[in-house]
Amino acid sequence: MTISRRKFMVSTLAGSAVAMVGGAELVSALTSSASAASPAGDVVGRITVGYQGWFACKGDGAPIDGWWHWAQDMASAPSPSNTNIKAWPDMADYTATYQTAFSNFNNGQPATLFSSYDQQTVNTHFAWMQQNGCDTAALQRFNPTGGEGPTRDAMAAKVRSAAEAYGRKFYIMYDVSGWTTMQADIKTDWTGKMSAYTASSAYARQNGKPVVCIWGFGFNDANHPWDAAACLDVVNWFKGQGCYVIGGVPTHWRTGDSDSRAGYLDVYHAFNMLSPWMVGRIGTPADSDSFYTNVNTPDLADCTANGIDYQPCVLPGDLSARQRAHGDLMWRQFYNMVRLGAQGIYISMFDEYGEGNQIAKTSATQATVPAGSGLLALDEDGTACSTDYYLRLTNDGGRMLKGQIALTATRPTPPVPATTSPSPTPTATATATATATAGCGTLTANQEFAVNKPLHSCDGRFELVLGGDGNLVLYQGSTALWSAKTSGKGGTVAYMQGDGNFVLYTASGSPVWSSNTAGNSGAALSVQNDGNVVIYSSAGAALWSTGTAGH
Repeated sequence: MTISRRKFMVSTLAGSAVAMVGGAELVSALTSSASAASPAGDVVGRITVGYQGWFACKGDGAPIDGWWHWAQDMASAPSPSNTNIKAWPDMADYTATYQTAFSNFNNGQPATLFSSYDQQTVNTHFAWMQQNGCDTAALQRFNPTGGEGPTRDAMAAKVRSAAEAYGRKFYIMYDVSGWTTMQADIKTDWTGKMSAYTASSAYARQNGKPVVCIWGFGFNDANHPWDAAACLDVVNWFKGQGCYVIGGVPTHWRTGDSDSRAGYLDVYHAFNMLSPWMVGRIGTPADSDSFYTNVNTPDLADCTANGIDYQPCVLPGDLSARQRAHGDLMWRQFYNMVRLGAQGIYISMFDEYGEGNQIAKTSATQATVPAGSGLLALDEDGTACSTDYYLRLTNDGGRMLKGQIALTATRPTPPVPATTSPSPTPTATATATATATAGCGTLTANQEFAVNKPLHSCDGRFELVLGGDGNLVLYQGSTALWSAKTSGKGGTVAYMQGDGNFVLYTASGSPVWSSNTAGNSGAALSVQNDGNVVIYSSAGAALWSTGTAGH
C-alpha cells in the first residue's frame, strides 16, 4: 500500500504569529499585489483540488480487490482495529455502498463506505466540485508499475469521464514518493498512457500547454532519494514534451533546509509553477499568519523574480486533531493567500479521509459516525456544520481569489446555510429589506446560481433556470418567456455579485453574460409572481428586468 505523504513529513509548525488583520478590501485579478508570470488559465486564477480517487472496497470490481486505503489490512473489512481513516464520509449521495466491520452508526444505520472505483462516486465528487467552484482536479498518480497500476489506470478514465460531464478540468499529478525507478518509469508512463488524456476537452491547459505536476522532488527523507540532476532531467523532459510543469515541492524549498534538501534550487526554478506542501505545517490561524509573513511572502517574491507562478496550499485542517475551528483555519489561509497575490490555490485535499484533511462531504454529527469508533464529526467543537460546509467555504474562497467578492478576514460562509420562511414577492416599490429577506424567488448579494438548480417564484408558477447547455432561461411551465441567449457559450455558474451585477461565468471564470448592473452594492434579484425577473437596488429601485411582467 502507498504510504501517505504525511507519514514521512516532519511537522514544522510556526512558533510566532503576526496580528490578525480585519476589514475588507476589494480585490480583482487585475489589481493583485503580484504580477502573474502567466495569464489566467486552468490553474492560474483557479481553485485546484487534490483528488486522490484511491478508495476501493471488496466487491466493487476494482482490480486491486480489497479495502484500498480504507483499512490498514486491505484484505479485511475496515473496523476499529483495522482502519486507515480519520473521518467518516457522509454517505447520503452514493448509490453503491459497502458494508464494513464497524458497528452501526449511532443512529442505527449500517456503517458503509463508498468506492472510488464506482463511476457514480466520481461523478458525485465532480458534481460537488461543479456546485462549489472547484475549477480543476489534480488526479494523484503514484507509482503505477506495481499492483496498484491497473486500478490507477482505470481511475484516470473515470476522472476524465466525470470532468467532461461536469465541466471541470483535470490534470495528472505524479506523486513520486517511494518510486525508486521513477526517472525512467515516469517518462514511459506519460508517453505510453497518460499523455493520451491531454486530447480530452477537460484536460487542464495553462499557457496553451497541457498541465502535469510532479510532487516530491527535493524532500529531505528516504522516500525521495533522487539527486538534483535526476530531478532536473525529469522536469526538463516534461517541458520538452510541451507540458506546463508544476512542482509539488517542500515547504522550505527556497531556503533549502528543514524538509528540503540543500542544492535543489535549480530544480525548483525549472518548474513553471511551484506549489509548496503545507499539510502538517500549520494548525491555527495564527500559524497561517506567521507563514504568510515569514514564508509565503518571500516565496512569492522569489517566484516573481524568476517568472514562476505560485500556487500555495490551503487546507481545512486535520479533523481528528481538532484543528478546523469550524472553518476559521481554512478561511484565514484563503484570506492570507489572496491578499498575498497568489496566482492560484491548491486545496489539500478533496477526498483525503485518511489524513482528515478532506473538504468532501463528511459526517456532520455523531449520528452518522460508527458507534464506538472514536471518530469525530464536523461539530466536534460544539459548532454545528453542514456536511458540505468545507465545499461551500472553498467556493467562497475561490470567489475571493477571483475578485468576485471582497477581500475579507471575516469568514462569510455560515457553517450551516441559513433558512428562511417564504415571504411575499417584492414589488417595484418594495424596500431593500423586503427584497433581501424573501425566502423564495430571490438571490441576494454574493449568492451562487448553479446549473439545474432553478429559482422559483413564491407561487411556484415561474422558474429561472441555468440549463446544462449554459443558457439562462425563464420558464412558465414548459414555455420559455425569456433567455439570455447563452446556449453553447460554456456558462456553468452565475453569481448575484456583491457589486450588484448578475453574471454568468464559464468553468474557467470568464464572463459570458451579465445584467450590467455593477455599482449597486446590496442589490438583489427576484423571480416575481407576475412573471418578471427584476434586480432591485438597495433602495428598492428596479435596475434591470426580463420585461416579462403580466403573466
